[in-house]
Amino acid sequence: MVYLDHAATTPLRPEAREAMLPYLGENFGNPSGHYNAGRVAQEAVDEARETVASCLNARTSEILFTSGGTEAINTAMLGIAYAMRRAGAGSHIVTTAIEHHAGLHAAQFLEEIGFEVTTLSCDGFGRVSATEFERALRPDTVLASVMLANNEVGTVEPVAELAAILKEYAVRQRHRVMLHSDAVQAPGWLPVDVQKLGIDALSLSSHKFGGPKGSGVLFLRRATPFHALLLGGGQEMQKRAGTENVAGIVGTAKALKLTSENISARASRVGGLRERLRQGILEAVPDAETNGCQENCLPNNLNISFEGIEGDDLVARLDARGVAASTGSACSNAMWEPSHVLLAMGVPIRRAAGSIRFSLGEGTTAGDIETVLELLPGEVERARLSAITTG
Repeated sequence: MVYLDHAATTPLRPEAREAMLPYLGENFGNPSGHYNAGRVAQEAVDEARETVASCLNARTSEILFTSGGTEAINTAMLGIAYAMRRAGAGSHIVTTAIEHHAGLHAAQFLEEIGFEVTTLSCDGFGRVSATEFERALRPDTVLASVMLANNEVGTVEPVAELAAILKEYAVRQRHRVMLHSDAVQAPGWLPVDVQKLGIDALSLSSHKFGGPKGSGVLFLRRATPFHALLLGGGQEMQKRAGTENVAGIVGTAKALKLTSENISARASRVGGLRERLRQGILEAVPDAETNGCQENCLPNNLNISFEGIEGDDLVARLDARGVAASTGSACSNAMWEPSHVLLAMGVPIRRAAGSIRFSLGEGTTAGDIETVLELLPGEVERARLSAITTG
């Protein structure tokens, strides 16, 4: 298999698997236990927290472990917004139309319970305007949530610039707005330094950077207003109740440490492969067009539309030939829905329907790219003929 869907999930790093194994076997203790087996587990969690904090340039007390990116995003948005409203700071939220559904649905839920949400648009490359962001701020704004890099088209958003705007706004208006960023796609491709970004909360998902599924990270800056969503025991500094997933936490820390090393070299190599794929497709396939920014973007993400086809049909054809990619649209209960990201960018619906995403990974080779370039033109042609005969 030529696997080009690393934005969906990545292979578990062997080093992460090796680090996890003792906590799936002999070191099975509950970190809350007041005996040696519990202490061993707790020490593993503490060490993992230190590792993650170091990778993100954060304090250990600012790192919470979650069940994944979705929980981290939901926890940040709901926990901060509720705490701010309860403190009388306001009930207005700013987000964007291109967020992952974990963020969009969290914002919709907040709207259902009385918050007002302003959803910012983007330009044709998927970039959010800092000017529009600043205009959206109000005296009752309590939270802004803007992703660091888009999962569908790879465009990198100006999160540090938005944080600087909020800092100036706090001085000028004497009103602080918290900033959360979904950085799930960033590790391994972009430096993730919470101090340089200037954000108050940041969400990560372990399986996007070679860690295990079912494990995530939430950075929550010290003194950020927050109300816990999971209630029970006092785990995670009383911010996220529930017995810790020790093996998942250990694997997450190991994977993040490894993926935080040699970022420039990795991004340069994979970015070159991505560019070879992009140029090869555009040269070999008529009426193909890239989506998203091609400069300020994730080096491993290529979203491309093919005129006259359905993206899911092409994905199925590639799968039959041993190539794994993903569609730019979602299919649920036989009801086709175009990508909300592409539509927000102003991509025509038929072009959005024919989009697919190739997302490369650390293990992608030049041979993988050449295999795709050899197979893809013929499969696109067959998909177009099929669309004509059936449509």
